[in-house]
Formats: sequence, structure tokens, C-alpha cells
Amino acid sequence: MELIPVASSNVAAVGYDESKQVFYIQFKSSQKVYEHHQVPKEVYNDLINADSVGSFYARNIKKQYPAGGTA
Repeated sequence: MELIPVASSNVAAVGYDESKQVFYIQFKSSQKVYEHHQVPKEVYNDLINADSVGSFYARNIKKQYPAGGTA
């Protein structure tokens, strides 16, 4: 899994494993990488293209898809 740096005040990088539908996110405040499962590819694509990655994550992924701990 490769993390891609993003332009965000809170999020350092994100990643996605399409075969497992697992979304990964790393915040600037931590070295931990968090996982969310069952995230469709379209949702990940929308996040990458969002004006605010952090806001999109909070509204559309954080409580919508099961968290799986840290990678």
C-alpha cells in the first residue's frame, strides 16, 4: 500500500487498496495510518478530488465505513 501526500491542513497522506476496498489515512499529528474497510473506489476518487480532503473524510468516510485500526 502506497500513501499519496495530499494538500490538507490536517491530513498528511492517503492510500487505497482497490482489491480489498480498504482506505488508508495518515494525519499530520500522528505517524499512525488508519484503515477504513468497504470503501468504494468512487468514494476514494471523490476524496482525492475534493476541495478539502479533511472535510470530505469527516463527512463521507469517518463514520460511514468501518474502521479497522491502524496499518
